[in-house]
Amino acid sequence: MTPTSGNPPALPALLELLNSQDLGDRLRAVNKARELPGPEALTLLQQAIADENARVRYAAISQMGTLSGVDPAPLLPILQRSLREDPEFDVRAAAAAALGDLKQPQALDDLLGAYRRETEWLVRFSVVAALGELGNSAAFDTLVEALQAGDDLLTTAAAAALGDLGDPRAIPHLEPLIDSDDWQLRYRVCIALSKLGTEAARPGLTRLAQDPQEQVAAHARAALESL
Repeated sequence: MTPTSGNPPALPALLELLNSQDLGDRLRAVNKARELPGPEALTLLQQAIADENARVRYAAISQMGTLSGVDPAPLLPILQRSLREDPEFDVRAAAAAALGDLKQPQALDDLLGAYRRETEWLVRFSVVAALGELGNSAAFDTLVEALQAGDDLLTTAAAAALGDLGDPRAIPHLEPLIDSDDWQLRYRVCIALSKLGTEAARPGLTRLAQDPQEQVAAHARAALESL
């Protein structure tokens, strides 16, 4: 049974779709969960994460960090288990991102463990971003390790995460990246230094204020004015 077009979807009809043999039906049910109240959406998503198809699981997990009106407590074990055990790396990456969205301190150990064991780049990238969102200084060493991993996109994510973390110990690790040829990385470093907002960040921001990329230079100048 397909929910009536133009009307709010009913949970029983969506659960019926989710039990369909047709992949398109199941994906449609998960996408329609966005229109449900948070607790009803969670009921549907909890069923969807057991689906045999990774696309369905990914679509369900991706919504779990942004459900409104839902206690995060029952979400944590679901996401933690998916991060540890799902066989598809993109589902694990979605679980890491959702844990970051929830900003629950209990997720720290799971995210740190995932960074240590994962070889898939996308999962590590999502973990790094999530660690920044948690804002726990216990992630500092892992984020510095990611900053120095030699992968441009991972380095950029780690620079942003260190800014989100707000730990001024990051400044000497960020400063060497001011000389990067990648202006987007320099911009992320500039944002991170401005978020740290201490006098120790002034030398780096002063250099960035002369950056040939105006977007970088303008942000650095504004940050210097607010120090």
